[in-house]
Amino acid sequence: MRSIWKGAIAFGLVNVPVKVYSATEDHDVRLHQVHDKDGGRIKYQRRCEICGKIVDFEHIDKAFDDDGKTVILTEKDLQELPEEKSREISVVEFVPSEQLDPIMFDCSYFLEPDGPSIKAYVLLRRTLEATDRTAIVHFALRQKTRLGALRVRGDVLMLQSLLWDDEVREASFPALDGSVRVSSKELDMSSALVDSFATDFSPEKFTDDYQEQLRELIAAKLEKGDAMSTEETFGEPAPEDEGGEVLDLMTALKQSVAKNRQASAPPEDKAVAKKPTRKRSA
Repeated sequence: MRSIWKGAIAFGLVNVPVKVYSATEDHDVRLHQVHDKDGGRIKYQRRCEICGKIVDFEHIDKAFDDDGKTVILTEKDLQELPEEKSREISVVEFVPSEQLDPIMFDCSYFLEPDGPSIKAYVLLRRTLEATDRTAIVHFALRQKTRLGALRVRGDVLMLQSLLWDDEVREASFPALDGSVRVSSKELDMSSALVDSFATDFSPEKFTDDYQEQLRELIAAKLEKGDAMSTEETFGEPAPEDEGGEVLDLMTALKQSVAKNRQASAPPEDKAVAKKPTRKRSA
Protein backbone atom coordinates (compact mmCIF):
# COMPACT_ATOMS: atom_id res chain seq x y z
CA MET A 1 0.00 0.00 0.00
CA ARG A 2 1.04 3.58 -0.60
CA SER A 3 0.00 6.36 1.78
CA ILE A 4 -2.27 9.03 0.30
CA TRP A 5 -1.83 11.64 3.03
CA LYS A 6 0.34 12.47 6.04
CA GLY A 7 -0.69 14.44 9.08
CA ALA A 8 -1.29 14.14 12.81
CA ILE A 9 -4.15 13.29 15.14
CA ALA A 10 -4.49 16.10 17.66
CA PHE A 11 -6.40 15.80 20.93
CA GLY A 12 -5.59 18.38 23.58
CA LEU A 13 -1.87 19.03 23.44
CA VAL A 14 -1.07 15.49 22.27
CA ASN A 15 0.00 14.98 18.66
CA VAL A 16 0.01 11.54 17.02
CA PRO A 17 1.79 11.67 13.62
CA VAL A 18 0.18 9.27 11.14
CA LYS A 19 0.19 8.15 7.52
CA VAL A 20 -3.20 7.60 5.88
CA TYR A 21 -3.97 4.65 3.59
CA SER A 22 -7.15 3.72 1.72
CA ALA A 23 -8.63 0.76 3.60
CA THR A 24 -10.68 -0.61 0.70
CA GLU A 25 -10.21 -1.26 -3.01
CA ASP A 26 -12.48 -1.97 -5.97
CA HIS A 27 -12.21 -5.55 -7.25
CA ASP A 28 -14.32 -5.02 -10.39
CA VAL A 29 -12.83 -5.92 -13.78
CA ARG A 30 -12.13 -2.67 -15.63
CA LEU A 31 -13.92 -2.51 -18.96
CA HIS A 32 -13.60 0.07 -21.75
CA GLN A 33 -16.13 1.18 -24.33
CA VAL A 34 -15.33 0.26 -27.95
CA HIS A 35 -16.96 0.66 -31.35
CA ASP A 36 -18.96 -2.52 -32.11
CA LYS A 37 -17.97 -2.50 -35.81
CA ASP A 38 -14.17 -2.25 -35.59
CA GLY A 39 -13.33 -2.50 -31.85
CA GLY A 40 -11.84 0.99 -31.74
CA ARG A 41 -11.80 2.57 -28.30
CA ILE A 42 -14.35 5.30 -27.61
CA LYS A 43 -12.63 8.35 -26.13
CA TYR A 44 -14.21 11.32 -24.39
CA GLN A 45 -12.60 14.65 -25.18
CA ARG A 46 -12.57 17.79 -23.03
CA ARG A 47 -13.50 20.31 -25.71
CA CYS A 48 -13.97 24.03 -25.04
CA GLU A 49 -17.38 25.34 -26.18
CA ILE A 50 -15.91 28.73 -27.16
CA CYS A 51 -12.72 27.98 -29.10
CA GLY A 52 -13.53 24.37 -29.98
CA LYS A 53 -10.07 23.14 -28.92
CA ILE A 54 -9.36 20.02 -26.84
CA VAL A 55 -8.13 21.17 -23.40
CA ASP A 56 -5.53 19.40 -21.22
CA PHE A 57 -6.24 18.94 -17.49
CA GLU A 58 -3.52 21.45 -16.58
CA HIS A 59 -5.54 24.20 -18.26
CA ILE A 60 -8.88 23.32 -16.66
CA ASP A 61 -10.22 25.38 -13.74
CA LYS A 62 -13.45 25.03 -11.79
CA ALA A 63 -16.36 27.45 -11.91
CA PHE A 64 -19.60 28.25 -10.08
CA ASP A 65 -22.63 29.71 -11.85
CA ASP A 66 -24.78 32.11 -9.85
CA ASP A 67 -27.77 33.88 -11.40
CA GLY A 68 -26.16 34.49 -14.79
CA LYS A 69 -22.68 35.18 -13.40
CA THR A 70 -19.76 32.76 -13.36
CA VAL A 71 -17.03 32.70 -10.73
CA ILE A 72 -13.83 30.93 -11.84
CA LEU A 73 -11.77 29.16 -9.16
CA THR A 74 -8.20 28.23 -10.02
CA GLU A 75 -6.26 25.35 -8.46
CA LYS A 76 -4.19 27.95 -6.59
CA ASP A 77 -7.35 29.55 -5.19
CA LEU A 78 -8.52 26.23 -3.78
CA GLN A 79 -5.11 25.32 -2.35
CA GLU A 80 -4.95 28.66 -0.51
CA LEU A 81 -8.06 27.87 1.55
CA PRO A 82 -7.04 27.43 5.23
CA GLU A 83 -8.77 24.05 5.58
CA GLU A 84 -7.03 22.64 2.50
CA LYS A 85 -3.64 23.50 4.00
CA SER A 86 -4.40 21.78 7.30
CA ARG A 87 -2.63 18.50 8.01
CA GLU A 88 -4.38 17.89 11.30
CA ILE A 89 -7.01 15.34 12.27
CA SER A 90 -8.57 17.27 15.15
CA VAL A 91 -10.45 15.32 17.80
CA VAL A 92 -13.66 17.20 18.59
CA GLU A 93 -15.24 14.81 21.10
CA PHE A 94 -15.40 11.19 22.24
CA VAL A 95 -18.84 9.54 21.95
CA PRO A 96 -20.28 6.09 22.80
CA SER A 97 -19.63 3.89 19.77
CA GLU A 98 -23.22 2.63 19.58
CA GLN A 99 -24.50 6.17 18.96
CA LEU A 100 -23.06 6.26 15.43
CA ASP A 101 -25.62 5.40 12.75
CA PRO A 102 -23.97 3.18 10.07
CA ILE A 103 -25.75 5.17 7.33
CA MET A 104 -23.32 8.02 8.02
CA PHE A 105 -20.17 6.00 7.24
CA ASP A 106 -18.51 6.89 3.93
CA CYS A 107 -14.87 6.00 3.10
CA SER A 108 -12.49 4.05 5.34
CA TYR A 109 -8.78 4.68 5.90
CA PHE A 110 -6.06 2.91 7.90
CA LEU A 111 -3.74 5.06 10.00
CA GLU A 112 -0.11 4.02 10.41
CA PRO A 113 2.06 5.61 13.15
CA ASP A 114 4.62 7.91 11.57
CA GLY A 115 7.78 8.77 13.43
CA PRO A 116 10.27 7.20 15.86
CA SER A 117 7.83 7.00 18.80
CA ILE A 118 4.53 5.11 18.53
CA LYS A 119 3.60 5.31 22.22
CA ALA A 120 0.98 8.02 21.73
CA TYR A 121 -0.59 6.00 18.89
CA VAL A 122 -0.81 2.84 21.02
CA LEU A 123 -2.09 4.81 24.01
CA LEU A 124 -4.91 6.36 21.97
CA ARG A 125 -5.85 2.97 20.51
CA ARG A 126 -5.97 1.30 23.92
CA THR A 127 -7.93 4.19 25.41
CA LEU A 128 -10.61 3.91 22.73
CA GLU A 129 -10.81 0.15 23.35
CA ALA A 130 -11.01 0.52 27.14
CA THR A 131 -13.70 3.22 27.07
CA ASP A 132 -15.69 1.74 24.15
CA ARG A 133 -15.84 5.21 22.63
CA THR A 134 -15.26 6.59 19.16
CA ALA A 135 -13.41 9.84 18.52
CA ILE A 136 -15.30 12.30 16.33
CA VAL A 137 -12.70 14.18 14.29
CA HIS A 138 -12.51 17.03 11.82
CA PHE A 139 -10.06 16.97 8.89
CA ALA A 140 -9.54 18.11 5.29
CA LEU A 141 -8.74 15.73 2.44
CA ARG A 142 -8.82 16.20 -1.33
CA GLN A 143 -10.33 19.69 -1.24
CA LYS A 144 -13.14 18.71 1.10
CA THR A 145 -13.65 19.41 4.78
CA ARG A 146 -14.75 16.17 6.39
CA LEU A 147 -16.23 14.84 9.59
CA GLY A 148 -14.80 11.51 10.65
CA ALA A 149 -14.95 8.67 13.17
CA LEU A 150 -11.68 7.43 14.64
CA ARG A 151 -12.13 3.79 15.61
CA VAL A 152 -10.10 0.68 16.42
CA ARG A 153 -9.80 -2.29 14.06
CA GLY A 154 -7.54 -4.99 15.41
CA ASP A 155 -4.21 -3.33 16.27
CA VAL A 156 -4.78 -0.40 13.92
CA LEU A 157 -6.54 2.94 14.22
CA MET A 158 -9.07 3.37 11.44
CA LEU A 159 -10.50 6.66 10.21
CA GLN A 160 -13.92 6.59 8.57
CA SER A 161 -15.19 9.75 6.94
CA LEU A 162 -18.78 10.55 7.88
CA LEU A 163 -21.54 12.12 5.84
CA TRP A 164 -22.67 15.51 7.13
CA ASP A 165 -26.07 15.55 8.81
CA ASP A 166 -27.73 17.37 5.89
CA GLU A 167 -26.39 14.74 3.44
CA VAL A 168 -28.49 11.95 4.97
CA ARG A 169 -32.03 11.90 3.63
CA GLU A 170 -35.13 11.28 5.72
CA ALA A 171 -37.38 8.45 4.51
CA SER A 172 -41.15 8.82 4.80
CA PHE A 173 -43.39 6.44 2.84
CA PRO A 174 -47.20 6.66 2.96
CA ALA A 175 -47.54 2.87 2.88
CA LEU A 176 -45.82 2.66 6.29
CA ASP A 177 -48.37 4.76 8.16
CA GLY A 178 -48.91 2.16 10.88
CA SER A 179 -52.22 0.82 9.58
CA VAL A 180 -50.80 -2.62 8.69
CA ARG A 181 -51.60 -5.27 11.31
CA VAL A 182 -49.34 -8.25 11.96
CA SER A 183 -50.71 -11.14 14.02
CA SER A 184 -48.69 -12.83 16.75
CA LYS A 185 -48.83 -16.11 14.81
CA GLU A 186 -47.34 -14.42 11.72
CA LEU A 187 -44.62 -12.85 13.83
CA ASP A 188 -43.79 -16.20 15.47
CA MET A 189 -43.57 -17.92 12.08
CA SER A 190 -41.38 -15.13 10.69
CA SER A 191 -39.09 -15.36 13.75
CA ALA A 192 -38.80 -19.12 13.25
CA LEU A 193 -37.72 -18.51 9.66
CA VAL A 194 -35.07 -16.04 10.84
CA ASP A 195 -33.80 -18.61 13.37
CA SER A 196 -33.40 -21.18 10.60
CA PHE A 197 -30.98 -18.80 8.81
CA ALA A 198 -29.24 -17.56 11.97
CA THR A 199 -25.42 -17.79 12.09
CA ASP A 200 -22.32 -15.67 12.73
CA PHE A 201 -21.29 -13.31 9.94
CA SER A 202 -18.20 -14.47 8.01
CA PRO A 203 -17.59 -12.13 5.04
CA GLU A 204 -15.03 -14.49 3.49
CA LYS A 205 -17.86 -16.94 2.69
CA PHE A 206 -19.32 -14.59 0.10
CA THR A 207 -17.98 -13.87 -3.38
CA ASP A 208 -18.92 -11.52 -6.20
CA ASP A 209 -20.46 -14.05 -8.62
CA TYR A 210 -20.83 -11.53 -11.46
CA GLN A 211 -17.15 -10.56 -11.43
CA GLU A 212 -16.07 -14.24 -11.30
CA GLN A 213 -18.30 -15.07 -14.28
CA LEU A 214 -16.98 -12.01 -16.13
CA ARG A 215 -13.38 -13.18 -15.60
CA GLU A 216 -14.33 -16.67 -16.82
CA LEU A 217 -15.90 -15.14 -19.95
CA ILE A 218 -12.76 -13.07 -20.67
CA ALA A 219 -10.51 -16.10 -20.12
CA ALA A 220 -12.67 -18.22 -22.47
CA LYS A 221 -12.52 -15.56 -25.20
CA LEU A 222 -8.73 -15.31 -24.85
CA GLU A 223 -8.34 -19.08 -25.04
CA LYS A 224 -10.61 -19.26 -28.06
CA GLY A 225 -8.60 -16.57 -29.82
CA ASP A 226 -11.54 -14.20 -29.84
CA ALA A 227 -9.39 -11.18 -29.00
CA MET A 228 -7.74 -8.20 -30.68
CA SER A 229 -4.37 -6.52 -30.27
CA THR A 230 -4.58 -4.16 -27.27
CA GLU A 231 -2.29 -1.62 -28.93
CA GLU A 232 -4.40 -1.73 -32.09
CA THR A 233 -7.62 -1.32 -30.11
CA PHE A 234 -6.66 1.21 -27.45
CA GLY A 235 -3.56 2.87 -28.85
CA GLU A 236 -0.48 3.58 -26.73
CA PRO A 237 -1.05 2.96 -23.00
CA ALA A 238 -1.29 6.09 -20.84
CA PRO A 239 1.72 6.72 -18.54
CA GLU A 240 1.15 6.01 -14.85
CA ASP A 241 1.13 8.85 -12.38
CA GLU A 242 3.99 8.74 -10.47
CA GLY A 243 4.92 16.16 12.70
CA GLY A 244 6.31 15.08 15.75
CA GLU A 245 5.17 15.15 19.41
CA VAL A 246 5.06 18.71 20.76
CA LEU A 247 5.47 17.79 24.45
CA ASP A 248 6.40 14.82 26.59
CA LEU A 249 3.38 12.52 26.33
CA MET A 250 2.48 12.46 30.05
CA THR A 251 2.93 16.23 30.36
CA ALA A 252 0.72 16.85 27.35
CA LEU A 253 -1.97 14.54 28.75
CA LYS A 254 -1.95 16.24 32.16
CA GLN A 255 -2.09 19.74 30.67
CA SER A 256 -4.89 18.77 28.28
CA VAL A 257 -7.02 17.28 31.08
CA ALA A 258 -6.47 20.35 33.27
CA LYS A 259 -7.31 22.70 30.40
CA ASN A 260 -10.54 20.83 29.57
CA ARG A 261 -11.62 20.76 33.23
CA GLN A 262 -11.02 24.49 33.54
CA ALA A 263 -12.99 25.15 30.31
CA SER A 264 -15.96 23.09 31.49
CA ALA A 265 -16.00 24.40 35.08
CA PRO A 266 -18.95 26.62 36.22
CA PRO A 267 -18.31 30.42 36.06
CA GLU A 268 -18.20 30.75 39.88
CA ASP A 269 -15.52 28.03 40.14
CA LYS A 270 -13.41 29.81 37.54
CA ALA A 271 -13.67 33.05 39.51
CA VAL A 272 -12.51 31.31 42.68
CA ALA A 273 -9.63 29.71 40.83
CA LYS A 274 -8.45 33.09 39.53
CA LYS A 275 -8.90 34.97 42.85
CA PRO A 276 -5.48 35.54 44.49
CA THR A 277 -4.98 34.19 48.02
CA ARG A 278 -3.70 36.47 50.81
CA LYS A 279 -0.97 35.39 53.15
CA ARG A 280 -1.93 35.37 56.82
CA SER A 281 0.23 37.49 59.10
CA ALA A 282 1.96 35.74 61.97
